[in-house]
Amino acid sequence: MIRCLAIVVVVVSVGTARADPDADRGKQALFTRAFVPAPWTFSGYENVWKIWQPPLKEKPADYDAAFRERYGLHPAPYENGRLPMGLREGRLLFAKGITTDCLLCHGGAIFGKSYPGLGNSSLDIHALFSEMGKASTGSGRLPFTFSNVRGTTEAGAFAVYLWSFREPDLSITFKRHDFGLRDDLCEDTPAWWHLKKKKTMYHTGTADARSVRSIMQFMLTPDNSREVFEKTEPVFADIQAYILSLEAPKYPLAVDRALADKGERLFHRHCSQCHGSYGPQWSYPNKIVPIEIIGTDPTRLVGLSRALGEHYNRSWFAKEKGDGYLAMEPKGYQAPPLDGVWATAPYFHNGSVPTLYDVLNSQTRPKIFTRSFQTHREDYDEVKVGWKVKVLERGADANLSDFERRKIYDTTQPGRGNGGHTFGDRLTEEERRAVVEYLKTL
Repeated sequence: MIRCLAIVVVVVSVGTARADPDADRGKQALFTRAFVPAPWTFSGYENVWKIWQPPLKEKPADYDAAFRERYGLHPAPYENGRLPMGLREGRLLFAKGITTDCLLCHGGAIFGKSYPGLGNSSLDIHALFSEMGKASTGSGRLPFTFSNVRGTTEAGAFAVYLWSFREPDLSITFKRHDFGLRDDLCEDTPAWWHLKKKKTMYHTGTADARSVRSIMQFMLTPDNSREVFEKTEPVFADIQAYILSLEAPKYPLAVDRALADKGERLFHRHCSQCHGSYGPQWSYPNKIVPIEIIGTDPTRLVGLSRALGEHYNRSWFAKEKGDGYLAMEPKGYQAPPLDGVWATAPYFHNGSVPTLYDVLNSQTRPKIFTRSFQTHREDYDEVKVGWKVKVLERGADANLSDFERRKIYDTTQPGRGNGGHTFGDRLTEEERRAVVEYLKTL
């Protein structure tokens, strides 16, 4: 089970260190290599439809497409056989199997086009691991909840769980550390192309964005020794270089330029002090906004224990450069860059707000809602900019399956509040529309 938790891993053994990180090498590694043992069999992939609910009478005709739709995956924009972006062939004991890589969560789609580096806002990672586990080995039991709401993950819980089996020198411990694992943090995956502007990363800005080792944490499975980490670090330096080379996709539809110009002036007046400015002379303040000011759901902010941070700071991961890149005490949420913000719905760190218009008008945010989890133009709200949703009168019915329940976003549940960030409420309706129009251009 621990082995199957390596959900964002690309491991490549190399014999010698390479002097300078190279984006092309990183892209090649990310798209073609996975040396983490596979948790699933190919027969599991072919037969998992047999346990889908409601039951199917026969295998879907376009099975690969049906598999992608079931779990919120997208076609790979690179050679990957029949597998979607985020899955790939790997080693399963002495045979071949299926494993995962970074693009499971960090590869999304918009208007039906796949983009490496765009957070996957359609993914049901809990269903994928549970059902593929059951189809491959007969057991779909998971050690904690991987996702409470489709399109979000419990990324923090993955880190806590994997670290609980490691000593600071990365040796395996059979006396598991108790770091207070919580699986109600509900995290939306940020876009990779933002990283080039950041000095700190993660929603709370607690890690140094220059750190290569920090993005290797999901290699912390028992299969990977300290030696593997050391040999693989140069490959992740290349992968980081590729991440830093990514650019945000451009808004593909018409923009009202006069309205956007008005919105740009309003944005600079009301928003740029936290989110920066854009264009050739861009700026980004890398601002961590205290929870007392931002007012968004605090669960993620307080959800990772100080003991975990102290453990990390004693580890190999924190010794990367001299004194290392230490984990920092969380003090608020980082106001992200907004490059490509039109493509990154839903919004807030927990994905609780479906459109940019709702970000700027706290009164219109739906309390309980669902959506198609498809990424085509017909699923996109071109006026409010984000995903079209269906507002529900009540939360999930007790008779719903967990799979259907995860399609419902209920902002009354732990970690899923949609309050805070009320700065747009002071705008008039015309001003708000203008700012939204400007945000399409970033």
